[in-house]
Amino acid sequence: MEDAGVKARGSSITDSIAEHGPGEPTAGTGETASPEEPGLDRIATVPNAITLVRLACIPVFLWLLFGAGRQTAAAVLLGVLGATDWIDGFVARRFHQVSTFGKVLDPVADRVLVVTAVLAITIHGAVPVWFGAATLAREVVVSGAVLLLASLGAARIDVLWVGKAGTFALMFSYPAFLLSHGNAPWQDPVNVVAWVTGIIGLVLAWIAAGSYVPVARKALVAGRRARVGRAGAGRDWP
Repeated sequence: MEDAGVKARGSSITDSIAEHGPGEPTAGTGETASPEEPGLDRIATVPNAITLVRLACIPVFLWLLFGAGRQTAAAVLLGVLGATDWIDGFVARRFHQVSTFGKVLDPVADRVLVVTAVLAITIHGAVPVWFGAATLAREVVVSGAVLLLASLGAARIDVLWVGKAGTFALMFSYPAFLLSHGNAPWQDPVNVVAWVTGIIGLVLAWIAAGSYVPVARKALVAGRRARVGRAGAGRDWP
């Protein structure tokens, strides 16, 4: 559940989707990535396979929670999916397997995982409706803003550290909420940890959402300048 910024092939749930791809300017610099970077058109890569496996685990999570009644197993699987969010991006960068398809697939997988997990755990009753709604509302607001900025030609927006921290805390808290949903004595301290990390994560996530407003304005200006510059460079002068 990382914020609406960028991850070099993957960041958090919300942040990752903001990467527009090669050839686009970075906010505040006017620089562009080379559109000729080799291998960007690849689909069959190890990082993409990892992302697809994470996507394939979502139905398994739902079956464990609602079909098999294996709440603990569902919580563990969700925790693993959240903790391994960085692996595909690391592999892509480390072994030079960054691809355009992966840049699109990874944030989409993050969004699907977050929304599915929050809805499922809220319906299951492990978190209050207001907490799940606040988490989902933030996802909708940030993701919608990112899509709007992309349609307006804004420059790439880099993820903020506060967004990363908020996403990490939320990705820890939701499996903990699910794990602590019950009457066993050992679940009480787990529930306390879930609430502490969950509140911190939610507050940081909304702070990050507000912090993107001035950044978005700069990205719009940078994108507009870059388009004007490209138009001027492509004009035939007598």
